[in-house]
Amino acid sequence: MKILFCGDLVGRAGRDVVLEHLPALRADMNLDFVVVNAENAAHGFGLTQKICEELFEAGADAITTGNHAWDQREIIPFIDADHRVLRPLNYTGGTPGRGASVIKARDGRSVLVVNVMCRLFMELLDDPFAAVDGVLKSHPIGNAVDAVLIDVHGEATSEKMALGHVCDGRASLVVGTHTHIPTADAQVLPGGTAYQSDAGMCGDYDSVIGMKKETAIAKFRTKIVTERLAPARGPASLCGTYVETDDATGLAARVSPVVLGGRLHPAWPAFLPPRATAAE
Repeated sequence: MKILFCGDLVGRAGRDVVLEHLPALRADMNLDFVVVNAENAAHGFGLTQKICEELFEAGADAITTGNHAWDQREIIPFIDADHRVLRPLNYTGGTPGRGASVIKARDGRSVLVVNVMCRLFMELLDDPFAAVDGVLKSHPIGNAVDAVLIDVHGEATSEKMALGHVCDGRASLVVGTHTHIPTADAQVLPGGTAYQSDAGMCGDYDSVIGMKKETAIAKFRTKIVTERLAPARGPASLCGTYVETDDATGLAARVSPVVLGGRLHPAWPAFLPPRATAAE
């Protein structure tokens, strides 16, 4: 199975670059399944039903979130009703929505998508290790489901890496989100799980993690907030992680970062043919 995960989508610039590239990427990569983290899609804070529907139409199969899941209150009934839109698994019982969902790929195969949030330097939610362990035990890869993708939303790379190793051999891909900076550690772990500490963001990198740099710098320097942080609107990069799984086991065969457009140096899986459609 060929899977693409797109990192945190930030504001209009992030939405535009994903909506522009995703339809062609499904063809160029022959993708079976696409997941997009969209927790910053609505003006940098949260997401809306309209944005979710646009992403689904462009080719996303599932949408994950994180600590900004609830910033747009209108999303609550939608996230509760649509099993393709996830919030972190380790919120306490009674929280709207779900943190794990089995979603059908377009060829009928089943993919377990899990969204979990770390606790170091984050909100003190329930134990992410126990939450992930429970859902993996009930959905064994290669048996109950054909692939497993886990979005680990967190600040500390150490906590993300620890979760990656705990999931090794039980998931197709464990990929980090939240820091908005792509890491250079994409790898297949010893047990067969693909891992990257952070996929990076889909947004304008002439910014401070996607936000207008002048406002962000002023906030750091003076601690006086004169205006609300707002997403930068320049040319955006699409950053993500591509993984191919073994059809027999559901584990990863190979993994690569993907970077298209904007200011960052482009990255394309070396084991794939060059892009069939112009993108830059």
